Amino acid sequence: MSISVLIVDDQELLRAGFRMILEKSGVDVVGEAADGAEAISQAAALLPDVVLMDVRMPRLDGIEATRRVLRHRPDTRVLMLTTFDLDEYVYDAVRAGASGFVLKDLAPADLVRAVEIVAAGDAMLAPKATRRLLHRFATAPSPTAHLPTVTDREAEVLKLIASGRSNKEIAAHLFLSEATIKTYVSRLLNKLDLRDRLQLAVFTYETGLIRPGDVGSLRDPPEIRL
Repeated sequence: MSISVLIVDDQELLRAGFRMILEKSGVDVVGEAADGAEAISQAAALLPDVVLMDVRMPRLDGIEATRRVLRHRPDTRVLMLTTFDLDEYVYDAVRAGASGFVLKDLAPADLVRAVEIVAAGDAMLAPKATRRLLHRFATAPSPTAHLPTVTDREAEVLKLIASGRSNKEIAAHLFLSEATIKTYVSRLLNKLDLRDRLQLAVFTYETGLIRPGDVGSLRDPPEIRL
């Protein structure tokens, strides 16, 4: 089944480049928008699976646009586009509900893969920004953060998700099948009412299951897929 994408960026040349890359790979680009306000109306009219959203735009920035798009279309996935891996808006974008972010200078194949990943319900993080982002969540916990009742095994799975491990790696670490881990992840998403693995990771830091001092233990692979 084809993935439908709405491209949102204030630079026409970049939109054209993203469209060419995605369409060449079989992704259905259903529309474009030049700012956040236009993104909201286009998302409502076109119902894309994924919105490729620039952070910094005129009229309405990508963060507020993401918040409003997801308020009305919670099943839509938003993949943020940033220029710098230390973009100060990344933290707010994740808070707004984005399923991840990538740098604008990523390779064409990586752009397509990132869209496929978030469309499948996973989350995509630019690896250089991952530690900084999770460290900020860990050191600035939400005042409303609380830990619903989870089993010891579910807590273990949460910690391993937050450390950037894949289902396969978690399964090997816990001596369980990958199918069992998938069941745990689905159960946690439902129990905690969260959208994807990125939000599970953030939740784990906010509730103190992983402490700020543990952030340094995160691995630094060439790419992180949560």
